[in-house]
Amino acid sequence: MAKIVVNQKNIDDIDEAIKLCPFGAIEWNEDDRQVQISAACKMCMICVNKGPEGAFELEEDEVFIDKSLWKGVSVYVDHDNGEIHPVTYELIGKARELADKINHPVFAVFIGSDIKDKADELLHYGVDEVFVYDDEAFKDFRVMPYTAAFADFIEKVSPSAVLVGATTLGRSLAPRVAARFKTGLTADCTILDIKENTDLVQIRPAFGGNIMAQICTPKHRPQFATVRYKIMNAPERMDEPQGEITYCSIPENISSQVNVLSTKEKEVEEDIADAEVIVVAGRAIKKEEDLKMVHELAKELGGKVAVTRPLIEAGWGDPKTQIGLSGRTVRPKLIITCGVSGSVQFKAGMTNSEYIFAINKDANAPIFQVAHYGIVGDVYDVIPELLAKIKQSEEVTA
Repeated sequence: MAKIVVNQKNIDDIDEAIKLCPFGAIEWNEDDRQVQISAACKMCMICVNKGPEGAFELEEDEVFIDKSLWKGVSVYVDHDNGEIHPVTYELIGKARELADKINHPVFAVFIGSDIKDKADELLHYGVDEVFVYDDEAFKDFRVMPYTAAFADFIEKVSPSAVLVGATTLGRSLAPRVAARFKTGLTADCTILDIKENTDLVQIRPAFGGNIMAQICTPKHRPQFATVRYKIMNAPERMDEPQGEITYCSIPENISSQVNVLSTKEKEVEEDIADAEVIVVAGRAIKKEEDLKMVHELAKELGGKVAVTRPLIEAGWGDPKTQIGLSGRTVRPKLIITCGVSGSVQFKAGMTNSEYIFAINKDANAPIFQVAHYGIVGDVYDVIPELLAKIKQSEEVTA
């Protein structure tokens, strides 16, 4: 494990050294009369890069891993009673793209009960081999049995990279499997790439969306990443299946201290992620009652209304309608942003939309960097005019 070592003799100004850390992790220990690094350290490396020469040094344990022993890009098949979640196909598409760059196969691990007849469908999307763990013990999701099966798959196959959907189930399972293999996990990746040496390049917003962090774990395998639904592109379904299915023996250690007494299906809610047209209200909306014009525009277009984080914090919207990394990820045919500045976090949740139409009175707003069409103007002037044009068009058509 990496750590930062303090060389006291190279520190002349203690107060300045302490100020280097934005997290307050550099402290003066009065008892030892020394500068030390506390548990608050985020390994941001500012002290190493900007501190006095030789005062702070990164010390890493010597780790050697034979990367040639780890081969393949794997996808965890997320499903509900055998019904495969669409995020799985999106991850298969990305896995195929990554695997082709390094001439590796694409694997899928499918864990559940009574799922054998569903596994063949995965072969229509470019998976080379599907590993199926089908047993009554996996009927209801319990994290320990699923972790045991997932770990068994990794031990048998040794995949170089593992992609998991950032669903409720995936977010519970992936960290436990990664921890079992003492490897890293990058959550909510927005971009994935791979180097010739099979190092997975994982990119995601960090520090509140102010930077795009590029993360690699060159000294550990397998490499884990979770990705949200609607971030990647699903491949076209092939008419003829290609690849093979391997039915795996069930590990012995799949016991769990959790017993499922009963299950109750949750009422299906409307999700803005499924909408083909979305109208987004941003910070430019001055009063809650002014959202009426946004709702009217969405109604005229047969779409849904979404909001940005400032409006959620103001209590003007349902958190389930927030777009961005701290909300929903969407990919509609048309998205209209009304007074949305376009932060990194927001854009990461909607940049894959087919058509992006932006309204903002600031011509330099970041949203225009990703918009296909834009109007520089006040939403209070533009939206009423749009509504009038739509209604006029409807009258002519009628």
